[in-house]
Amino acid sequence: MAQAMLRTSRGLTGLVRQAAAGSTSALSSANNRQPSRGYADMAFTFASPASVYYNAANVKQVDVPSFSGSFGILPNHVPLLAVLRPGVLTVHEADGNNKKYFVSSGSITVNEDSSVQILAEEACTVDQLDAQAVRDGATKAAQDLQSASSEVAKAEAGIAVECYEALQRAVDHP
Repeated sequence: MAQAMLRTSRGLTGLVRQAAAGSTSALSSANNRQPSRGYADMAFTFASPASVYYNAANVKQVDVPSFSGSFGILPNHVPLLAVLRPGVLTVHEADGNNKKYFVSSGSITVNEDSSVQILAEEACTVDQLDAQAVRDGATKAAQDLQSASSEVAKAEAGIAVECYEALQRAVDHP
C-alpha cells in the first residue's frame, strides 16, 4: 500500500509540476537552468525551537531516523518530505568530522537544489545525554504505560516508552 501511495504521489508531483510550468518543454528548460552541484555541495539547516545547529552549512551527508526507515542523504538526493522518529541524526561534515544528535521528532525536507532542512521538536548532542536520567525516565514511562487507564494515556505513555528506548540506544551506542 505504501509503495502504491508513493508511486501515486510521485505521479501527482509530476502532474503538478507540469501544470505549473504550462508544458513539459517549459519544465524541461527550467530544469536545464539549475546549476549542477558537486560532491559535498549540500546546504544543510538543522534547528529546534531552542537552537540552530546548522544554518545552510555545507556538509557531505546526513543520516536520519524516519518513520519510513533510517536513511542517508547525500548531495543530489531525490527531493522528499519525511517525518523524523526518535533516534540519532548523524551529520558528516565537509571537514571529515561526524556529529551525532538525538532528535525526538520533527520533519525532513530535501529540495531539488540539494538543500536539506531538518526541524526537530527537541534535539541535543548525544554526549549531552545522561545515562542515569534516561534509565530513570524509561522506568517511569514503562510504569505509566502499565497504569494507564484511558486510550489517550496509553498512547502518550507508549510514545514516551518509544522515545526512551531510542534514547537508551543512543546512550548505549554513541
